[in-house]
Amino acid sequence: MALPSTTLARQFLEMAAAERGAAKNTLDAYRRDLDDYLAFLGDNGWTPLSVDSDGVRAYLADIAGRGLKASSAARRLSCVRQFHKFLYGEGRRGDNPSIIVDAPKTGRPLPKVLGVADVDRLLALAQEGIDDEARPAPERLRAARMTCLLEVLYATGLRVSELVSLPRTAASAREPFLNIRGKGGRERIVPLSDAARRAIAAYRVLLNAQAPGLSTGPWLFPADSESGHLTRQAFARDLKTVAAAAGIATARISPHVLRHAFASHLLQNGADLRVVQELLGHADVSTTQIYTHVLDERTKAMVRDLHPLSDE
Repeated sequence: MALPSTTLARQFLEMAAAERGAAKNTLDAYRRDLDDYLAFLGDNGWTPLSVDSDGVRAYLADIAGRGLKASSAARRLSCVRQFHKFLYGEGRRGDNPSIIVDAPKTGRPLPKVLGVADVDRLLALAQEGIDDEARPAPERLRAARMTCLLEVLYATGLRVSELVSLPRTAASAREPFLNIRGKGGRERIVPLSDAARRAIAAYRVLLNAQAPGLSTGPWLFPADSESGHLTRQAFARDLKTVAAAAGIATARISPHVLRHAFASHLLQNGADLRVVQELLGHADVSTTQIYTHVLDERTKAMVRDLHPLSDE
């Protein structure tokens, strides 16, 4: 007897959680997309086990008619493809009707990237007054915290959620690296630069002196918030303030833009794409390939500079 569509969807989500280690946000997105897909199938007399390729195309046409962007439609199709791949792999049906359906064309935008000079200006502005004992203590602490956040983010390429929730013990040992548990519970090791380690040490000194109660808590960046640590929103807001003072348009800056800068600058200087994938914590190298424009430019420069027949 054929299982209900909702049961098949539930089994797919359980597989994604157990075998792929999908994060809660990813599972929630899969669930929403599958609910929409199954509703469409039911309204048109199909089930996941009976729908053919024309039915999958009809679904894409339906969501396009609802005004969904091409990127959203492509994400829905990706979920549908994974669902049908699961059904095929489990022997629920003998084919995958979604495999020959073309995805909507999406012009994937290049990531916003700051230049090295921009990052230098940000850091220089953030550091102003840290060592000035005539400056109010809370201002010095805020400056030290921002400098620490920027140095660590640019040195490691952490996700902002990983950065603000670093434990108090981060980088307290002699080893120059951080152990990070990222999306889906995946663990990785990221090296810390000497500048980042110095920024952490200087920030800890001021934090211990001015807020000894907070400094003994579980977080490196404690704050009066529900989580007990600095929030992503607060960091993003403070970052824009520093950027504006440094003469950088606030529309160009965010914590994620600094993560992009970390990856792009590494690739520009010869890092391997797979290494950058590991450092960023991407499960699939295809996610890291948004930076291939950097590799393309580097390749062109190498041919121009090194090829014996290139124009002088």
